[in-house]
Amino acid sequence: MKAVLLSAFILPGAGHFFLKKYVSAAVLLSLIVFPLYVLISSAVERALLITNKILSGETQADLLIILDLISKQTVGSNTGAIEFSTIALIVAWLIGIADSYRLGRSL
Repeated sequence: MKAVLLSAFILPGAGHFFLKKYVSAAVLLSLIVFPLYVLISSAVERALLITNKILSGETQADLLIILDLISKQTVGSNTGAIEFSTIALIVAWLIGIADSYRLGRSL
């Protein structure tokens, strides 16, 4: 159960490391590197665009206005990559949880 919790709440593959299944852990961790990069870089890009609007005086530094900008803002042609990365990250996470459970039960 510890391996399942590690995979669920830390990272996919953390439970595999706990179970000493290092190759499986490395595979799962490598599967999430690119999706995490895409999602984090997209979030940073959005934050920078909103920050530039605030600093240039285009918009006020009001929480409701910023939340509205976040919800309406799309980052160019990255929408498909963001959706794919989100799905890939969720699938890798679920595989990590299920496989940690399967491996833990077999030990």
